Amino acid sequence: MGLKRFSMGVAAAALVAGSALAQAAPPQQQGVAAGALDPAAESAARPAQAESQFTLTEGIVMTVNDEVISSFDLRQRMLSIIAMSQLQPTQENLPQIQRQALNALIDEHLQRQELRNYKDLVISDEEVDEEIASMAQGAGTSVANFLAFLEQGGIRIATLREQIRTEIAWRALVGGRFNARSKVSRGQVEQTLRQLTEAASKPQYLVGEIYLESAKHGGPQATYDGAQQLVNQMIQGAPFQAVAEQFSDAPTAQRGGDAGWLVQGSVAPALQQAMDQLEAGQLSRPIVVDGGVYILYMRDKRDGAASNLVQMKQIMIETPESATPEQIAAATARLEGLRSQITCDTMLARATSEQGLLGGDLGESDIGDLAPQFQQIARTAEVGAISAPVRTPLGLHLVAVCGRRVGGPDVPTFQQVENRLQNQNLSMLARRYIRDLRADALIEQK
Repeated sequence: MGLKRFSMGVAAAALVAGSALAQAAPPQQQGVAAGALDPAAESAARPAQAESQFTLTEGIVMTVNDEVISSFDLRQRMLSIIAMSQLQPTQENLPQIQRQALNALIDEHLQRQELRNYKDLVISDEEVDEEIASMAQGAGTSVANFLAFLEQGGIRIATLREQIRTEIAWRALVGGRFNARSKVSRGQVEQTLRQLTEAASKPQYLVGEIYLESAKHGGPQATYDGAQQLVNQMIQGAPFQAVAEQFSDAPTAQRGGDAGWLVQGSVAPALQQAMDQLEAGQLSRPIVVDGGVYILYMRDKRDGAASNLVQMKQIMIETPESATPEQIAAATARLEGLRSQITCDTMLARATSEQGLLGGDLGESDIGDLAPQFQQIARTAEVGAISAPVRTPLGLHLVAVCGRRVGGPDVPTFQQVENRLQNQNLSMLARRYIRDLRADALIEQK
């Protein structure tokens, strides 16, 4: 995300939470694509514009368990969202920015109140500095330039540091409290891997997502209208990743909305229909689903290209093409006698312990790359089965299929799938945690 000057070109005097939006039904659009995004928008700077101001009625906006959220607090958070998302404030999108800021402040107050129960959880200034340095690096600039950019936009660095300190502490609390509960079993990982690899031959989509939850954004119509405002801003140049980080309610917000490669049939029908129609580089119009609205950015598409992979081992007796029928029969009988005595785990050790036997680990190969004599075994034999003796120009072989999977482009490893599932569980538990705190809190609008 490159730094961009932003203009607060709308006077929104006396904004209040829940500003009214049009209540008409979502308009019927021609096609799902709203337009193409410029990839350079992530790093290109906007022309500097004269900075104007918006105002809020001075005073208390809301209390959270008797702790005050002031109009100053709300304004600061709105400025932060505008700067980080690089949106251009308009009369139409300021109410949405305000709702987003107010929701973030409520959650932050609840988090701070909960963190007071954990006196040993202290975040140092050095940790805050490291987070700011990471933010500056992500913006492609130095720390000094990053902080100067924020101050130029009216953001107090001391306020930002306390926000970051709370975020770091909350992540640490959630991680420590729910780490054990977020772990996944080997069976879950293997099942997910099977599903992923079996789907590798289907069309795939590299997707960015923004999800707005209706309950947090003023209801279905306000959420749809807010999503349309975001689409308009991104078409005009606001970076998708920056907008996703500030506005999306999906767990992928932490990754700039990056949902990775999705396989055909793995998402809701409305999203699948949109993914089928979008071309690479296009941004969708708002897509209404149960509970909220999605915006999809199609980064890339590809056809599935699955490959059948097997892990194989062998024991061989050398019998050249010139071998006599008696030599072949003797070798065949010896190998037949071994079949019931060996497994994938023991066959190589057995081969090295007996004279006249050669053992080899063939590793993992695409079935199509194997010798023709081995391909049928690789396709049909059960995992762990030992074949009957197989004749090749080199000799007679006992072949074991020790593993089989369907591979494809970017098929993740066991560790990657395990980490992904655990992070999903952790995100779900964290969202449930903050929802429970909200349900138990006394939150009053003033």
